[in-house]
Amino acid sequence: MKNLYLTFLLILSTGLSGKPNVLFIAADDLSCALGCYGDPLAKTPHLDRLAASGVCFLKAYNQLPLCNPTRASVMTGLRPDTIKVYDLDRHFRDEVPHAVTVSQQFMKHGWWAGRVGKIYHYNVPASIGTDGFDDPSSWQKTVNPKGRDKTDEHLVFNAEPHRKISGALSWLEADGKDEEQTDGMIATEAIKLMEQRKDKPFFIAAGFFRPHTPYVAPKKYFDMYPLENMRLPYAPADDRNDIPTAAFAHNCPVPHYNLDELTCRKAMQAYYACVSFIDAQVGRMLDALDRLDLSDNTIVVFWSDHGYHLGEHNGIWQKRTLFEQGARAPLIIKAPEGKGNGQACRRIVEFVDLYPTLTGLAGIPTPKAVEGRSLVPLLKNPLTKWDGHAITQVLRPADDRLSEPVMGRSIRTERWRYSDWGEGEHGVELYDHHADPMEFNNLALQPDKRSKAVMKNLRKLLVKKASGKVPQTPFNPKRL
Repeated sequence: MKNLYLTFLLILSTGLSGKPNVLFIAADDLSCALGCYGDPLAKTPHLDRLAASGVCFLKAYNQLPLCNPTRASVMTGLRPDTIKVYDLDRHFRDEVPHAVTVSQQFMKHGWWAGRVGKIYHYNVPASIGTDGFDDPSSWQKTVNPKGRDKTDEHLVFNAEPHRKISGALSWLEADGKDEEQTDGMIATEAIKLMEQRKDKPFFIAAGFFRPHTPYVAPKKYFDMYPLENMRLPYAPADDRNDIPTAAFAHNCPVPHYNLDELTCRKAMQAYYACVSFIDAQVGRMLDALDRLDLSDNTIVVFWSDHGYHLGEHNGIWQKRTLFEQGARAPLIIKAPEGKGNGQACRRIVEFVDLYPTLTGLAGIPTPKAVEGRSLVPLLKNPLTKWDGHAITQVLRPADDRLSEPVMGRSIRTERWRYSDWGEGEHGVELYDHHADPMEFNNLALQPDKRSKAVMKNLRKLLVKKASGKVPQTPFNPKRL
């Protein structure tokens, strides 16, 4: 009788089906500018709360630091060289039409799946309110809110008027309430779906558009970050001297876009305002899980599609680099009854690992084609032995500084980052993260015996995981 009673309690605590829900939350262009990642400026109490109740992966790396490729990679569990997606124009189904996305796999095994906002790629802000570059077969329901950030676009300040606000340092201290902004509406609609589907297992994906440019958030979030507290990152005056030309994103040709320091600090203020705004929307969803008595049976995942630069290396902004700031991104997972909950994990993990982690937690099969590995052992014990390394790559278009497109690829281990450009023809980088966590000293230029051995071994691993070849498929660098 006692065992029967315990079984009954277990069924009640996990729902009649025994299947955990999944709340899959994505942010756009969010670096590790969060309190739980040690950022001294960030005011992110809700994400810090999620990290304190789950596992915060401090060294998680995306596969390609650009929206479309990384999102397609996360959803398919496949690397960019497999899906042949390197830019913003190509859909992953052009190369792998029969791929089973993670939400599809859950639907195949009895879950209901819905999307609100940006999970696959959208042109921001132009495509807000549309389906964007979605994959219809991944969902049973989609919701595409459009808030006053769209109707108020004419109020956005653009520090670089010669460029569109989608790619320029641009921002707006918005009037009105959180719920009037697109991202506030996304939280509202995601909560509605949770309320409607609470009695059966769901996979609800909620994708926020910020802090992608233009940086738009209600004024109260700007007030949280006084301008006098904003400081541009330190770098040695000669920091760029040992960095290959190809390593700098083509859309950031000169330091700080030739903008003055005050303008850059205002951009930083606006970025952090958006971070806190998104944090508040995540808090609303976490509160809804509690209110609906779903917290104990819901896997919560929070991730950003890639990292982001705020002036590092003497003036790099935004994305599309293989430096630590571009390759590393937030990843927090809270699993019901997770033994590792409340701990940080310092092991090297990759975003392709998300797919098999979720299927593993849910107890459903992982398709054989999936290229990541399950993080469930780390969720049980974040200190467990883990021979991890992460591969990140980016296709660098030709411009005034490069005569041809170049594939950059990078491998991150516990101690080292090795990167090469055009398989080394356009430059090589090696950074020792034990001694040089900001990647100021490129050891590849004058390598000693140890550095040569390290580069040789890491290059072998890169050859196995990333081709280094410029794709022969249609490629439009103007869209990058």
